[in-house]
Amino acid sequence: MDKKTTGLSDAFKKSTEPKSFKKNPINGSKYTIAISSAKGGVGKSTFAMNLALALKSIGLKIGILDADIYGPSLPKMMSIDEKPKSEDGKSMTPIEKYGVQCMSIGFLVDKDTPMIWRGPMVTSAIKTFAQKVLWDNLDFIVVDMPPGTGDTQLTFAQEIKVDGVIIISTPQDIALADVMRGINMFDKLKVPILGLVDNMSFFETEEGKKYNIFGEGGVEKLSIDYKKKFLGKIPINIDLRVAADTGKPLVEANPDHKISKIFIEIAKKINDFFN
Repeated sequence: MDKKTTGLSDAFKKSTEPKSFKKNPINGSKYTIAISSAKGGVGKSTFAMNLALALKSIGLKIGILDADIYGPSLPKMMSIDEKPKSEDGKSMTPIEKYGVQCMSIGFLVDKDTPMIWRGPMVTSAIKTFAQKVLWDNLDFIVVDMPPGTGDTQLTFAQEIKVDGVIIISTPQDIALADVMRGINMFDKLKVPILGLVDNMSFFETEEGKKYNIFGEGGVEKLSIDYKKKFLGKIPINIDLRVAADTGKPLVEANPDHKISKIFIEIAKKINDFFN
């Protein structure tokens, strides 16, 4: 093989090597925790808001970034109806509510406006929130990720320094199949998985009888199979739903509630992981 052919071969090999990405930390926060669900409708956003407030309740300084561009939940769940301020027209100051710093695309668009955006626009918006928001000396920023394992999740994990991810799922088989894909994605991206949470794990009547509406034990079994930490079970509870709908998450509205105590225990586990 002559030198010219060899040179072309080397150039081709170089051009096809996997790209390396520089992961940028979110300025103003010590750690970034992503809350992920490989499937929509499993309670990811409710978990994210309550976890953030649980972390605050144990004495930490917390921010929430609502990165679920197509379905932002933070404005409703945290009862925020105002726009963030910008002193220089380039950066934004997060809105503080219940002692937590908050940012969401929902602050910037009308609540009835559909987000008809292609992937690059979504990615650009998430980068802007990560880099242009003036987070103030946080211990943790909790990122409510979009559901799924697509381009948005991939880009975020490749370009933003994520210190750990919590994967939320219901115990039904159809949700667990997607969770496996989520675990494999984060493992390939070398994002530490802090653990799995079994959400809507069961329903308990006032008499104490339990009904496993979506199945039983699937999330915990998956955590064992994939050698990941199991963080706990959160049952179906009407108080949790009502609190979210009225704009004051349960951990803030009633920290002594039995469900709030589960979130606080998970928050302690997360804090212990980093400290």
